[in-house]
Amino acid sequence: MSSHTAILIVGPTAVGKTAVAIALAQLFQTEILSSDSRQCYREMNIGVARPSAEELATVPHHFIASHSIDEEVNAGIYETYALEKAAIIFKQHSTLIVTGGTGLYIKAFCEGIDDMPEIDLSIRQELNQSYATNGLAWLQQEVAKRDPVFWQIAEQQNPHRLLRALEILEGTGKSITSFRIGKKVERPFRIVKIGLEMERAELNARIHLRVEQMMEQGLLDEVKALYPFKHLNALQTVGYQELFDHLDGSIAYDRAVELIQQHTRQYAKRQMTWFKKDSSIHWVNAAVDPVSQIQKILLEQGID
Repeated sequence: MSSHTAILIVGPTAVGKTAVAIALAQLFQTEILSSDSRQCYREMNIGVARPSAEELATVPHHFIASHSIDEEVNAGIYETYALEKAAIIFKQHSTLIVTGGTGLYIKAFCEGIDDMPEIDLSIRQELNQSYATNGLAWLQQEVAKRDPVFWQIAEQQNPHRLLRALEILEGTGKSITSFRIGKKVERPFRIVKIGLEMERAELNARIHLRVEQMMEQGLLDEVKALYPFKHLNALQTVGYQELFDHLDGSIAYDRAVELIQQHTRQYAKRQMTWFKKDSSIHWVNAAVDPVSQIQKILLEQGID
């Protein structure tokens, strides 16, 4: 068995992963590798709940503000980045903390991801044009109707992901989910997955409070600065899309805030659906001293 261990802290947005990951990294005197598909962008801060400057100063973090919004970042790129960072960190430390809520990135790190087929560029261009003309509601309806299996697990507010599913469907005649069944790659280190969860009512209350705090911290100004780039995939994200719509004049400010809260609740629910399918995750109650619970699990796994 490898002497190196990656401890993964996963769970829905707003459950408290950052604080737990930092506490564990300090405990093991090691570093943190993020597996969040949005906190990696330098230009996005408040809206993606990036760790504060104080938090980032406590232990070394990786894949935080590491890329620009105009760079392509996907699960395959993350897999390469994360494994390279892990190899470097394991030269100095026996343990690594990995944390985030992007299920596909976590899967990529732990077991690799499936190769997707090459799709004719004309299909992509045609679908992008249809989306530009008809909007997100049309795109959501198309995916729900034509690929209901994918729709159940999709980031339903993310047009880039939905368009990708449609282009695979049109290019191959198959659901994107049919390409996600490849064999798992063995990693040269141990992996222990810890899931943070809490009662849904409590999580929803935390989500609502967090969104209010984001607005107080200046999220609207952050979004205004990014408005010229709103077409980029990185910004097809809850918290940004709704405020772009507000700035376009299509919805009122208060309604935009309500929608951010609603869409974040829906996203958290989808995250839990994804993670609950993974039987290797050890779940702890995030509301009751999660670090002590995690230490107990790690001791049972022979990690101290």
